Amino acid sequence: MTSSKTFTAYGLVAGLCLAAGPASVAFAQEMPPVPQAIEDAGVVRVGTKCDYPPEGFLNNSGTPVGVEVSMGHQIAKYAFGEDAAAEIVCVTGSNRVPALLGGKIDVIIATMGINAERAEVVDFTDPYAWSSSGMVVRAEDSYNKLADLEGKPVAFIKGAWQIPYFDEHHPEVEKLLLDGVSDSLQALMQNRVEGYAHDTAVLISMVQNNSKIRLIEESYKIGTRGAAVRPGETEWLTYVNAAIKRMAEEGKLSEWLETYSDPETVEVKKTFWDMSKKPSQ
Repeated sequence: MTSSKTFTAYGLVAGLCLAAGPASVAFAQEMPPVPQAIEDAGVVRVGTKCDYPPEGFLNNSGTPVGVEVSMGHQIAKYAFGEDAAAEIVCVTGSNRVPALLGGKIDVIIATMGINAERAEVVDFTDPYAWSSSGMVVRAEDSYNKLADLEGKPVAFIKGAWQIPYFDEHHPEVEKLLLDGVSDSLQALMQNRVEGYAHDTAVLISMVQNNSKIRLIEESYKIGTRGAAVRPGETEWLTYVNAAIKRMAEEGKLSEWLETYSDPETVEVKKTFWDMSKKPSQ
């Protein structure tokens, strides 16, 4: 399957970009005060993914980098000055909320889908990106729609929001719950599962770089992504919201996407970070 065919299958138009204002335009709104607890700590501890490019991954030196990692560092810069850096903590889909509630981090910026169940235990910022979900299979296999996987084993990342969708719509799919992207892809390549369900954006990158897998042309589970803080931390939530809004207005999100995305997929990735491009369903 060609890249353009993959993108078309998901209603994406090649060339759509995140609309970013000129970096020289000043942020019109003053930042709210830094919460006293953050001020006293002198550091912002941010939970990010470290196996999910371009949002968060480890570079050749083992240092976390990526769009959401950069968002965390930028919040620290707004709070403490341009020389500041956030304390980045690698999290997974299953441990990010416990890490937040347990006080190990101050904010989750880790491909966190907004849903009602999670909103009962964390407070979300306004959405900064949207996503759809997809399914990758081995290139030589004949699966062409989700229903073809009924009765078959499929890999899911623990805590991923694709799981309840399959519980409701495809309950006969056998679920293998794994810790991360690399484990899930490895399970597919080793024939331990017949598919791997995850966010479309990350699957597009996988297909682009691995000719042994392909993307089924059926999207599902369209939703939004936000940062999350502990319940009741209203001042901190207000600050993080203002910081993310400022990043977008300064064009930083678009710049980071260009830095960390594959050139072949960057324009499609930008589409997912433009809330005006989110489908109504």
